[in-house]
This record gives sequence, structure tokens and C-alpha cells, in this order.
Amino acid sequence: MITPNSLPVFRVASRVMDRRTPPDVEVLTLAAGIRVRLHRPPNAAQTGPALLWIHGGGYLIGSAAQDDLICRRFARELGVTVAAVDYRLAPEHPYPIPLEDCYAALSWLVGLPSVDSTLIAIGGASAGGGLAAALALLVRDRGEFDVAAQLLVYPMLDDRTSTREDLDDHHHRLWTQKSNVYGWSSYLGDADPNVAVPARNPDLSGLPPAWIGVGTNDLFHDEDLAYAERLTAAGVPCEVEVVRGAFHGFDGVVPKAPVSRAFFATQVDWLRRNLVQRESAEA
Repeated sequence: MITPNSLPVFRVASRVMDRRTPPDVEVLTLAAGIRVRLHRPPNAAQTGPALLWIHGGGYLIGSAAQDDLICRRFARELGVTVAAVDYRLAPEHPYPIPLEDCYAALSWLVGLPSVDSTLIAIGGASAGGGLAAALALLVRDRGEFDVAAQLLVYPMLDDRTSTREDLDDHHHRLWTQKSNVYGWSSYLGDADPNVAVPARNPDLSGLPPAWIGVGTNDLFHDEDLAYAERLTAAGVPCEVEVVRGAFHGFDGVVPKAPVSRAFFATQVDWLRRNLVQRESAEA
């Protein structure tokens, strides 16, 4: 459980992981001061699709390095460039700082010579999925460029879940109700939730196609399915993958289990249809 007392311990573990940089990962510091870990596909074409990946951690912990393996898999299996962003964390850096960091990284990725700016997806897991959803809304509203797709892996979308009294912590693993309260309060700070929280946005129209995956024993199950329904109602194509019996972050705990492999395979298939095959159709 993440609490104010345990937060420093998690942060130390994250810093240890940051020191490990595989030889095929480029660590860059952007002009905005944000770090990005770049994963290039083998035998890449001159220009091609890309994915901006946003790590999870309840807005409180984690780093881009923790997802080196999954980013490498996306790059290898899809043949796309993957950039993982090290956004600043709450509570020291509340909304909108983490979101603006992600926007700065996306803006940089749009201008990368090896990337087709019309074929960029954004994605993330847990809080990273929540930031990806918020980023899709921000991109739509600012209108400076477009995003082709949004991959939301058990995303943390709605702060109102933290006030529900009908949720049983005993059924939830890795991310509990108490951690959720702490995460949202730290991220929001003094911000207006109606502005900062994706699920509170009254207008979901005009967003890129979405994929949402979540387990039935995940604290975010209800809010994720509700968001998917609202996307569909707003005319946004949305595919949903519900994994029966799965808890939050199950695929990271048992990545080699058949259910975890199948969960990742559906993400790859969806990205292939919305990025790689779209590139071929437009060529």
C-alpha cells in the first residue's frame, strides 16, 4: 500500500531501477527538461508510426525505466518507435504538471524525423492510462496536432471512485481504496476535478479510437467500463477487454501467465490495426 510513510521507500526502489539502461535504449533529456526513454524498432523504415507510453504508479511513484520490457516488446512486435516519458510526480508536482510533461514529450515525438506525425498513438497503464486519456482530451482541445489512437490499460480515470463506500479492499490487489484516495488527493492538489479528471469531462466527442482493458477484480473496473460506454455514446470507436478474475496490474506480476500473454496480444493486435495497417493503407 502506498501511503505518505511508504512513499519514500517506493521512490528509492524506482531510482535503483533508473540506473539500469539496456544498450538498446536511448535516454534523452528534452528542451523542456523532461527525460524520455526511446525504443527504436529493429530494421525500422525511414519514417513510421510511434507510441508515446506513460508509466503507472498512482501519480506518485514509478518511472519510464520500469516499462523498458513492455516498450521494447511494442517496438519489436509492431515495428514502431516507442517513447516512454518520465513525467514529474505528485504530490511535489500536482496537476497540471505531469500532464503538461506528457504533452511536451508528445510534441517532441511529433517532430521526430523518424516518426510519421499522423500515426502516433498514446498509451499507458494505471495512472499512465489516466494521463493518456487526459492527454487525448488536451490534444483535442488545443488542436496543435492529432493523435491516432489511445491505449488505456486499466486506467485511473475517476477520482470519485475514491469516495465510494461500497468497495471492498479485500478483493483488490496492488492498488487499494486507501492508496487511491492518497493518489488522487496528491495529484489534484488544489485543482478543480471537473477540469483535471478525464471521467468528469462532459464532452468525449472528437477523440481518437480507444482500447480499454481491465480485470473484474480491479478497483478501476467500474469506472473504466463507464468511460468506455461514454466514449461509444460520443461516437468514439472503443474496444473493451475485460479479464475475469484479474486484479490490478496482474500482467506485471505474472507476465508469463497465459492470461497475461493474451492480454498483451490484444493490445498489440489493436495497435497494429490502428497504426501499422493504417500506415499500409495510406501508403
